[in-house]
Amino acid sequence: MDIERLLVLEVARVTEHAALAASRLAGMGKKDEVDGVGTEAMREVLSELPIQGRVVIGEGEMDEAPMLYIGEILGRGGPEVDIAVDPVEGTTITAKGLPNAITVIAISEKGGLVNAPDMYMQKLVVGPPAAGKVSLDFPVEANLRIIADALQRKVEDLVVVILDRPRHEKLIREVREAGARVKLITDGDVVAAVSVAIRGTGAHAMMGSGGAPEGVLAAAALKCMGGEIQGRFLPDGDAQLERLRAMGADEKKVYRTNDLAPGKQIVFSATGITHGELLEGVRYFGGGARTHSIVMGYRTRVVRFIDSIHLFESGARVNIRV
Repeated sequence: MDIERLLVLEVARVTEHAALAASRLAGMGKKDEVDGVGTEAMREVLSELPIQGRVVIGEGEMDEAPMLYIGEILGRGGPEVDIAVDPVEGTTITAKGLPNAITVIAISEKGGLVNAPDMYMQKLVVGPPAAGKVSLDFPVEANLRIIADALQRKVEDLVVVILDRPRHEKLIREVREAGARVKLITDGDVVAAVSVAIRGTGAHAMMGSGGAPEGVLAAAALKCMGGEIQGRFLPDGDAQLERLRAMGADEKKVYRTNDLAPGKQIVFSATGITHGELLEGVRYFGGGARTHSIVMGYRTRVVRFIDSIHLFESGARVNIRV
């Protein structure tokens, strides 16, 4: 079954629907409600798809999340697939009306996406020119020189995206001392990772630690685009370490793109909720709205930017703008 051709446009419909729902609460200061409406909207469309999908990355365990929980089965029947979702990546920034909130999904054949535990992961993300050349075990300065050489630039020309967290103070200092500039973000390392692999976004690498589930979502996109993510699980305490080892994972191993997203068929979609460097946010007009998405497939080797007009009223008369 060619699940990429079956689902490549359907996944766009999933993220568009979730973005439209979440964007209604953008800037309203209601973080929990933003996540709730995004999750409900995403589940609604996923339940309609011709798949037998199992959530491997979602809103948490069954006792933590009423919808899109890990292990939940979705769809109306069809090929067995794994589903990784983040209905609202950036609930806080959505609630505050800040840039770069997205809704995101990846689908692969069964076993094609790692069920990453909910813990931190040390990450290094680069675009296609530097893929296969850097290493999470190299010093920061060495990786920056490799990236600069691959991009035919100077280290001083590079911008490294890092989550603005106290734990990254040493990393930020090392990047700046090497001569590169730092772009600090408050949330949203999936969209940051995807941006690194796309020219024109002004981001050349992503470093630091963030959520392991988000690392798998990023790996799905980077695999489609030829970029690279390297990650190392960072369990916090004995309970997380025990859970990690029970899953057959190794806290010392560096996991690469294909380790996190081993699938031979992968589809990925992200839709902007609020405006960002990569994706426009949802824009409303009388009787409708406009969404902006990135959709891609690994085997089909196609990356699409989809600019969609949604008309809410039957028989609506709207002048469509280019």
